[in-house]
Amino acid sequence: MSFNIGFLGGGMMAEALIGGITSGLTTTDKITVSDPVAARLKYLEDKFPGVTTTADNQEVVKKSDIIILAVKPQVFTQAVASLHGVQLDGAKMFVSIMAGVTLTSLVGQIESSGVKADVIRVMPNTPSLVMCGSAAFVLPNEGQLSHDSENAPKVPFVKSIFSSIGVCEQVAKEELMDAVTGLSGSGPAYVYMLIEAMADGGVKNGLPRDVALKLAANTVQGAAKMVMAGVKEEGGFDMLKHPGVLKNAVESPGGTTIAGTAVLEGEGFRGAVIKAVTAATLRSRELGQK
Repeated sequence: MSFNIGFLGGGMMAEALIGGITSGLTTTDKITVSDPVAARLKYLEDKFPGVTTTADNQEVVKKSDIIILAVKPQVFTQAVASLHGVQLDGAKMFVSIMAGVTLTSLVGQIESSGVKADVIRVMPNTPSLVMCGSAAFVLPNEGQLSHDSENAPKVPFVKSIFSSIGVCEQVAKEELMDAVTGLSGSGPAYVYMLIEAMADGGVKNGLPRDVALKLAANTVQGAAKMVMAGVKEEGGFDMLKHPGVLKNAVESPGGTTIAGTAVLEGEGFRGAVIKAVTAATLRSRELGQK
């Protein structure tokens, strides 16, 4: 089943999603994008021939079954206010990718505009821009949609939208979105620090900077692919591809790798990463309460 998709906001994340969904999920003629910057709309028209662009948010909502809120949180209220008075047939599905904006806030503001809708909250991350994103989503009311008969079929399609640029998982309750933010939302920064530190180690031991950086980045990418090979399509994980098992396979008795991993253990590497994810989770929770 295919749906018409709208974007309120035509920034980089919208561009990434359009690229993903038009690679096989749907066609450009089913996509409408609004943005206040005419040059940005022209850019999207040129990059994705067939996409409809407009400066009118109401036009997007009228034409679309699923509307992705790809605006910055600070302009969300203004964007929703522009929908007042719009005449619609049937319920809409709004999908928010705005960090820190709760479902309660989203639903309240959208309903205040007079639009009948359900809202899904999604937390993607920046590697979505290179089609290798990690996202999680949550439904309102523990999955009990207000307009279930109209919007329930759209939920798997929304998951497919975000899966088209990486992986997308559903979480059971909104409180877990803070942990998603702390892990995959903030996680790219932790990995960049790891890559930078590994490259510095290579430079310290004589490698040219460009060579060290390339080797470090590709090592992380390759190791991640080996872990992802353990993900089963039907769900679950092949424990033979568990990171701990893969790590042990590299560690020869008395060899170089065990010498390095022993240092990381002694310096509290794992504990530091766990604390980083937890700190980011707690900060996300604090921001969501403001």
